[in-house]
Amino acid sequence: MINDDNDDYEDGDEEDLDEEDLIIQAAATATIAAGLSAIEHAQTFYDKMPYHDSALSGVAWVLELLGGHPKRIRKELGVHRHVFYALINTLKAAGYQRSKYVMLEEQLAIFLYTCMTGISLVHVCERFQRAPDTASK
Repeated sequence: MINDDNDDYEDGDEEDLDEEDLIIQAAATATIAAGLSAIEHAQTFYDKMPYHDSALSGVAWVLELLGGHPKRIRKELGVHRHVFYALINTLKAAGYQRSKYVMLEEQLAIFLYTCMTGISLVHVCERFQRAPDTASK
């Protein structure tokens, strides 16, 4: 009988060890998963990729419109080239000028393009390769 009691005790220890092993494995798995999640989240801050990376910047597109076919600027901005230049001169006469990073011509083009197309700010920003804060001013 003494041996039977010891066998029961050893079986209980084995079951306890198996349960402890499972708990340890679950904790280790959760820790690894949390660590991998933290690393993946942190990579978005370290591995930055430019968003506005089109070959044609906003100002380049405006200059292309101004120097291109006369019907193209009318189609894209809703005004003829001479009207665009008249608006620029009127804005300058009223005291408007380029901002720190955006030429007055591009500012006017952003306004006219938004009025002409009626598209969202996100799409305007993509066309002009500008951040929403810049394009909405």
